Amino acid sequence: MSSDTFDHDKDERLQSRDVTEGAEKAPHRAMFRAMGFDDEDFGSPMIGVPNPAADVTPCNVHLDDVAEAALEGVDENGGMPIEFGTITISDAISMGTEGMKASLISREVIADSVELVAFGERIDGLVTVAGCDKNLPGMMMAAVRTDLPTVFLYGGSILPGEHEGRDVSIVQVFEGVGAYGTGDMDADELDSLERQACPGAGSCGGMYTANTMASISEAVGLAPLGSASAPAEDEERYEVARRAGELGVEVVEEDRRPSDIITRESFENAIAVQTAIGGSTNGVLHLLALAREAGIDLDIEDFDEISRKTPKIADLQPGGDRMMSDLHEIGGVPVVIRRLLEAGLIHGDAMTVTGRTLEEELETLELPDEDEIDADFLYSVDEPKEDEGAIKILSGNLAPDGAVLKVTGDDEFYHEGPARIFENEEDAMAYVQEGHIESGDVIVIRNEGPKAGPGMREMLGVTAAVVGAGHEDDVALITDGRFSGGTRGPMIGHVAPEAYVGGPIAFLEDGDTVTVDIPERDLEVDVDDEELEARREEWDQPEKPYNNGVLAKYTRDFGSAANGAVTNPGLKEE
Repeated sequence: MSSDTFDHDKDERLQSRDVTEGAEKAPHRAMFRAMGFDDEDFGSPMIGVPNPAADVTPCNVHLDDVAEAALEGVDENGGMPIEFGTITISDAISMGTEGMKASLISREVIADSVELVAFGERIDGLVTVAGCDKNLPGMMMAAVRTDLPTVFLYGGSILPGEHEGRDVSIVQVFEGVGAYGTGDMDADELDSLERQACPGAGSCGGMYTANTMASISEAVGLAPLGSASAPAEDEERYEVARRAGELGVEVVEEDRRPSDIITRESFENAIAVQTAIGGSTNGVLHLLALAREAGIDLDIEDFDEISRKTPKIADLQPGGDRMMSDLHEIGGVPVVIRRLLEAGLIHGDAMTVTGRTLEEELETLELPDEDEIDADFLYSVDEPKEDEGAIKILSGNLAPDGAVLKVTGDDEFYHEGPARIFENEEDAMAYVQEGHIESGDVIVIRNEGPKAGPGMREMLGVTAAVVGAGHEDDVALITDGRFSGGTRGPMIGHVAPEAYVGGPIAFLEDGDTVTVDIPERDLEVDVDDEELEARREEWDQPEKPYNNGVLAKYTRDFGSAANGAVTNPGLKEE
């Protein structure tokens, strides 16, 4: 038998030849044949479709169907589709529990697992599927880290629930818990709200973390324009998935890699879109991590610089009333990008996954004309909702390396009040629920940072309880942990350095006067340097929160939030 029998007409650039070509790879092909692959597949590019489908969250419960459409797109366009799984954590279900510490860790596990499978199985390209919050940055980090030709595919947003004639989401349920605790909502109404808020599959419906990162995926160029906003249970979502599969083969054939797409300019585009739509503070953390994976110089202060010159033009939940599905009805994220482009606020010549620039890609879409868009939640750049973007970076003697705030209310917010110190989220939540919170308080939750948690728990439970108790505008909250994209009010997170490593937040004492000054970007405690240093001398680092298992590993491995809280050893700060 000729040796040609074992060779297939396959591009020599493809690393999958390592497991499909030559007589010595007969055992490898035998394994593939057991799964239904044939000679035609062996001559095709191998496209991996990592799929975090799971029954632990509505964000991911439908992803098998989304992935199946993508797999069909790969197969029909001449690729060899390889589906494999990875994990997910439901942020909303773990919220307010010790389990929330797993959320940010899952971002790292997802990136690592996709990298490992792609490396180990010699995959040629990826169509990465994502649903819940940390799926999205995890998949994008894997794409950049492997630098395999990749298309990013979002699973889509949940449709809004309806309660008493208004659209609601999971955030209103969290805030309802706070209102119930103060007696402003009775048990029957809370029960009704619980039953109506989440009508089906899909990621949380406002401009929370998942929808923020999906929007960013378009702006940064890893996903086709117009792919983020179609609802999870809409037929259009499956058309998007099929097209992603087809494009997955194309990017391999054209050798179009993330390193050809991801640039400093594409990150600036992503930040501009994030700030213009009022996106989640988590976008700061994830973009910093993505930039470090890509080896691109991006600093936390860049977010503030871009936000200062980029107006907020979309008023979506949690700051407004509308949801991702409403944005989809008027053209989706590309409508926002078009307005920013026409105002000279983003780089139209940035490359996208389609091989066209952002400006060229906009021209291929069938978007409504500007004079046809009648939406009370989308503003023009000339007459914006707010003159500046929603993301603010604060610093001062409480946060020398920065802290992050998303403005959902008054851009000129100034607050000065006594610190109420809590060493963990649970104690702060009890304080709020027991009715101790007072107007003027500054709630400080520390030892919830990347290392101390580990994992920077999101604190939607506490922030929503504060808002639900009627203190949206007169109480501030400061933490070295994180917030959900659904958090609203003057809540400052990502305080760096964190308490666990001796950041100044560790030395605050109950009753210290803390100032939050958004216009000046200040986060200060009224204690002089000499007193802070004396407190430092008396301070002892807390014991490690966990001594074994995965949580102990990430206490060791996480870096500072100011640099994206990455764990990759080559990327962490010294």
